[in-house]
Amino acid sequence: MPYESVLRDGLFSGCNMVVTGGGSGIGRCIAHELSHLGAQLVLIGRSREKLEAVAAEIGSDGGVAHIYSCDIRDEARVAAVVADAVDQLGAIHGLVNNAGGQYPAPLAQINSKGFEAVVRTNLLGGFLMARECYKQSMQRHGGSIVNISADNAGGMPLMGHSGAARAGMENLTQTAALEWAQNGVRVNAVAPGYILSSGMDTYDADFLKDMMPAFQRSVPLYRMGEEAEVSAMVAFLLSDAARYITGQTIRIDGGSSLKTHSPAWQVAAARNNQPYNGFHRCTRPAVYESVQADSES
Repeated sequence: MPYESVLRDGLFSGCNMVVTGGGSGIGRCIAHELSHLGAQLVLIGRSREKLEAVAAEIGSDGGVAHIYSCDIRDEARVAAVVADAVDQLGAIHGLVNNAGGQYPAPLAQINSKGFEAVVRTNLLGGFLMARECYKQSMQRHGGSIVNISADNAGGMPLMGHSGAARAGMENLTQTAALEWAQNGVRVNAVAPGYILSSGMDTYDADFLKDMMPAFQRSVPLYRMGEEAEVSAMVAFLLSDAARYITGQTIRIDGGSSLKTHSPAWQVAAARNNQPYNGFHRCTRPAVYESVQADSES
């Protein structure tokens, strides 16, 4: 069973697409969809083992994925990886800045080292990747960049370091869109809300199990999102259908960013609401499966 993309087959035939953080979670899903649509993939991440596993999946599905182990915070390594990819494959047509990471903590308990580490991962690394793809390829050939942000509307309690970095990435998206438009480069961002990604399993399981019901109740569509719902928007923004869209941040959050709605309006359980999941190799977070099992017992 192949990936069930809502976009047409062959959409990205002949295109080289770079996906950071492509070894797991949303990045893995994006890589699979872009490959299904005909793109040749360059997967970048810190864990070579994870990248090799995803590349093997893509290969068995008939696609091609090249892998580079790289810490995107390392300026020299990023420049070298992009240079090698351009030398081996030619022009880079699209970049998905997906790599990131954070940990839950109140602001009062975050030290400077922890704050800086999250900002470097979620903001500096994306900047370095975008700059090098632009300078080494897109400045001459044009292209499209999609930055993965997060729903930071109204602040991010317990994730203040990540919220600051994501807000910075959204502003960087606007600046790059303005500066690089003259060379035919579009730059956009997507901001996922509560997505059923394997990234959830990196957090404390007991904390998430307690929070999941609250996550769902805070979403007007009354459910958590699927990885494929993020990937579909990313693929759209990379495609020619989005040629007149740049400098925008699209929120994929079931309406959860509408936190300023009237207190007189209570979000009720949604009806007739079916999630979209075209990812044929989708694996749900273990903590979510545990919560579902508990609710059914």
